[in-house]
Amino acid sequence: MSKRIAIVEDEAAIRENYADVLRSQGYQVQTYADRSSATQAFNLRLPNLVILDIGLNDEYDGGFVLCQQLRAKSATLPIIFLTARDNDFDTVSGLRIGADDYLTKDISLPHLTARISALFRRQEALKKPINDDHITRSGELTVDSQRMSITWQNRSIDLTITEFWLVHALAKNPGHVKNRTQLMTDSKIYVDDSTITSHIKRIRKKFMHYDNNFDCIETVYGMGYRWLSANNIADDEG
Repeated sequence: MSKRIAIVEDEAAIRENYADVLRSQGYQVQTYADRSSATQAFNLRLPNLVILDIGLNDEYDGGFVLCQQLRAKSATLPIIFLTARDNDFDTVSGLRIGADDYLTKDISLPHLTARISALFRRQEALKKPINDDHITRSGELTVDSQRMSITWQNRSIDLTITEFWLVHALAKNPGHVKNRTQLMTDSKIYVDDSTITSHIKRIRKKFMHYDNNFDCIETVYGMGYRWLSANNIADDEG
């Protein structure tokens, strides 16, 4: 049975464009122009995934309110913010209230569908037994590419799908510098340089929430970023 996706977006042309693309991928799609109509529908039946804009008609933060309502109904419903608002405050706000990913509208449609597929894969993977073939370890970091989950010092780090793939891209080749183009390719996203920088800043903050001494993501100015394992750090200090 095909997955049901709901799109809550107040601009009709954008809303229908997304809907047409997702229907062509085999999804069932319901669209809503405002929070009230979406809320009425969700009270009757939740979809399998929700795509939200933040500003909905005259509600500047209507998408945030709807996200909180949805998360109260379900802890596991995949929620993606898809918005023109690309700033740290809105991104952090969206993720803190429970969104699984935060994307800006400059993302290409193929990359959007890849993100949706990734969220559904993560949902399915969580139901399966852990397979060690999908585990990558680097020092105190453990990356499970099957479940798309990351732990640091045996604590789970709550990353979005986008953030997960960025860490995965860096950690699978410790000590190797990845430029922004390589990170976008490995992470299956296409965004501008400043957005990559914002993602990296948020990733660092999330690790530092549990470990104030976290310093494994190094900025190599003019080149990109690299993951420093304990061996890399020791070599640099030597």
